[in-house]
Amino acid sequence: MTPNALTPTQEAVLRAVMNRIVPADEFPSAWEAGAGGYVLRQFAGAVNSQVDAVAAGLDALEAEAQSSHGSGFAALEAAQQDGLLGRLERKQLDTVWPVDPAVFLETLIMLTMEGYYADPGNGGNREAVSWRMIGFTGQP
Repeated sequence: MTPNALTPTQEAVLRAVMNRIVPADEFPSAWEAGAGGYVLRQFAGAVNSQVDAVAAGLDALEAEAQSSHGSGFAALEAAQQDGLLGRLERKQLDTVWPVDPAVFLETLIMLTMEGYYADPGNGGNREAVSWRMIGFTGQP
């Protein structure tokens, strides 16, 4: 797979997972805050070696959702998504995965956090929303 070449389904699953890692409350979700764009740009650059593994994990998560719920991951309700992600973390899965599911989830958590809390100049954390959320002004 070429960098930044996720299929529409893979990108929808990525968006849904990232929005469960950082869901919207009085502040935007991960994707709304620009973390998704940050991650997609990272796939084209610094972490392009991980694109194939992440894409395989996104496909496996979609297959797992279909197997256990009869629906794609992005279409599941938040509680169902959370339950499935919990099972993934515990490796309690119905399907065979081509990648380690816990490592896959850890990778997405790390990338989501980078995009959500990074310096806005790096392409995530749109309008420094997460910095405002935690009271960080950027000043020493």
